[in-house]
Amino acid sequence: MSAATRNQKSKGAPERPIVPDVVRQHVEQAAFFWAQRDTLMMDDPPDLHVVAGVDRRLEANLDGLRIAGPAAWPFVVAAHEDFPEKGELFLYAWMAIEQNDGLHVSKVVELGRQSEDNARGLVGALAWHKPGTIAAEVRDWIGAQDAFKRFLGVSACLEHGVDPKQMLARLVRDRDARVRAVSLRLAGKLRRADLAKELRAALEDGEDQPRFWAAWALAELGSGDLAIPELRKVAVAGGPDAMTALRAAVRAAPDKDVRAWMGGLLKSPETAPLAVRGAGMLGDRTLLHWLIHQMRNPALAAAAGSALLELFPEAREADLFTTEPSQVGQDFEDHFGDEVAKVPFADKVKAWGNAGGWLATS
Repeated sequence: MSAATRNQKSKGAPERPIVPDVVRQHVEQAAFFWAQRDTLMMDDPPDLHVVAGVDRRLEANLDGLRIAGPAAWPFVVAAHEDFPEKGELFLYAWMAIEQNDGLHVSKVVELGRQSEDNARGLVGALAWHKPGTIAAEVRDWIGAQDAFKRFLGVSACLEHGVDPKQMLARLVRDRDARVRAVSLRLAGKLRRADLAKELRAALEDGEDQPRFWAAWALAELGSGDLAIPELRKVAVAGGPDAMTALRAAVRAAPDKDVRAWMGGLLKSPETAPLAVRGAGMLGDRTLLHWLIHQMRNPALAAAAGSALLELFPEAREADLFTTEPSQVGQDFEDHFGDEVAKVPFADKVKAWGNAGGWLATS
């Protein structure tokens, strides 16, 4: 059944009796929990245990909306009208797909088109549903004349790791930069070595995003020597892709070269935090003593804490961090002011490292 013919499947079904306040609560909480999980996944590094707990609460509220059925629509629509943010867009899209409601699917595509964050909520709903559930829409979108629909179709493939086969060769050269970027990213995720020529050509793309994801994809294919300049440039620039670029740059070069690059970054106050964060990506636990030293510097403490959590995930279970930097000392209060930042207590980390035997071997 095509997306165009799925419009009114549920219209003839009798609506279940609902308790409005309960349904409204499910709507508000589902939107909140998805937005929370999306934000948590942006943490560096994300706490997947916490995310899993949020997912369970989200799914419980989505179950409530499944039970309510089409009667929940007025509450979903009102929530998005009152607060058109990523969580509400997620819920609108999730509900449209869940209810097999083509009219609302069309509506949420237009809402996503108007969003300013690349329709994160809509893409999130496509990721939440199983591939078979969204297959009809994705098939329609990925070959559409509408660039935004092509973007949604490729984004769905990316979220689920689905290979669009021969279509991807065309999509990585798409006339739309956003479609090119997500298609190049998909090529890297799928390790489509047959597209290496297209990826190399995309290193010369006139747009930043396709150029970066071409470099990232080449690194995934093992051609890091070609990708390193672009990856390092994006990492140093400090934008939203900086950590992804840094991680790829660390993997793309020999350890000796990476350490030499980071040594250069350490010499500048602007790039020193990047080098400290990158140290956590080296997989070298003997760096703990050095990281503790960096934790005593307010400008480097947050990066050192993130590096610690990457090297020692078990550190999450210990009471080693605060989100009130003033608790660490006057230097931290002067540096951060009223800013909320997650920073480690260097002395607590040292005691924890000694107790675990990590410092004894460093």
